[in-house]
Amino acid sequence: MDDIVKQAMAKWPNVPHAYGWLGLDARGNWWLRDELAQAAGAFASGAPGAKGALVRLEKLVDFIQRNYAADEAGQWFFQNGPQRVFVELEVAPWVWRVAPDGTVTGHDGQAARVREVLVDELGRVFLRTDRGFGLVHTQDMALVADEVEAGRWAPRPVRAADLPAREGYVPSPHSNSRSKPQ
Repeated sequence: MDDIVKQAMAKWPNVPHAYGWLGLDARGNWWLRDELAQAAGAFASGAPGAKGALVRLEKLVDFIQRNYAADEAGQWFFQNGPQRVFVELEVAPWVWRVAPDGTVTGHDGQAARVREVLVDELGRVFLRTDRGFGLVHTQDMALVADEVEAGRWAPRPVRAADLPAREGYVPSPHSNSRSKPQ
């Protein structure tokens, strides 16, 4: 977490949390969700306009990713100065990229080590890593197949509906949750 964020948290410790305003899609893109986007439907609903506006500013994306974490209840958030902005997850808290040499990085560009490979009933591949749980980017499925064929990865089946509870994350935090300002 950035030092400036830690300083703001210490200076203003009781800023209310924000819900519904930020989303992470299945490709590792960040979306700002204004009131119109939120009114259009849930982030993961697929409803037109529900995702909001794609964050395109590289420095803002980097700032979000450096200050992205989870609380004890498995709710992922972006610590924006003193305000915790809870993240709507389209699928999972991480989106993993697989390189031709089999190395894995998160949507934040940081390396991860694979601990387990799972595949759901839709054919989506998920990785449990030393950094957490997430979905493999769809563009990297051929590279996943290479790892499986080489015997380095052995996917186990899993039901998509079981993943949040099994892996300890909350896809859509709400303001009536257990999380309180710290």
